[in-house]
Amino acid sequence: MFDLDGVLYVGDRAIPGAAAALRAVIAASITTVFATNNASRLPEEVATAIAGKLGVTVAADSIITSAMAAAEHLAGSVAAALVIGTPSLAIELERGGVATTVRADRADAVVVGLDPTLTYDALKAATLAIAAGARLVATNVDPTYPTAEGLIPGAGAIVAALERASGVAAEVCGKPNRPMLDAVSRRLGPGPVLVVGDRIDTDIDMGRAMGWSTALVMTGVTPPERAAAEDVDHLLESVADLPAVLGLDAEPGAAHAERATHLP
Repeated sequence: MFDLDGVLYVGDRAIPGAAAALRAVIAASITTVFATNNASRLPEEVATAIAGKLGVTVAADSIITSAMAAAEHLAGSVAAALVIGTPSLAIELERGGVATTVRADRADAVVVGLDPTLTYDALKAATLAIAAGARLVATNVDPTYPTAEGLIPGAGAIVAALERASGVAAEVCGKPNRPMLDAVSRRLGPGPVLVVGDRIDTDIDMGRAMGWSTALVMTGVTPPERAAAEDVDHLLESVADLPAVLGLDAEPGAAHAERATHLP
């Protein structure tokens, strides 16, 4: 199971060696899923992004987002949800059987994801909806989000503002929480699993909760001093080192070529 942001790419830049590593895993016929707490894009949009950044084609049905986990969590239990997030989050909820609304007085859930266009009015509407009894549902509570510029506020920062304003604790759907665990487990099926991620409190804790092996990469949000203190099965400089862990051959010279391409 691969995380995406901070593992295979950061922003629009592929991690050097990531494409070769991913191709090696796919060529070995290892069942592969991509589980991301980023709820801002649809699975097919994520697949397109992977193809564009890494030049590797993956199936949209191998991608699991926290938006999908939130839709499964809420399906059949709410009439309409007010969405703080991208249009893709609202579409994913609708696909999963959760109607959406822009009216706070008609919402019985507020679903929160990363929202680059967040406004005070949106926070106000969400707070009023929660005060009127709507459930507060977080696609994820990642406090930051890795970009080429550095770490920026993630969905968790927005959730924290609403929890503070409303006094209500959010129901969290993304890694390492049960809705995402269930979604990933169903798609992987039985057998040993290796979780490859960059964040300890989501990716690695998810692996630990399920008794899966874990590989922490140093290309995302975890600082070296914390990584050194953590008990993980594999501590990798980057995902480019994964084929060696799995006993696979990466494309000859591919990782080196990718690193050379990204030299300043």
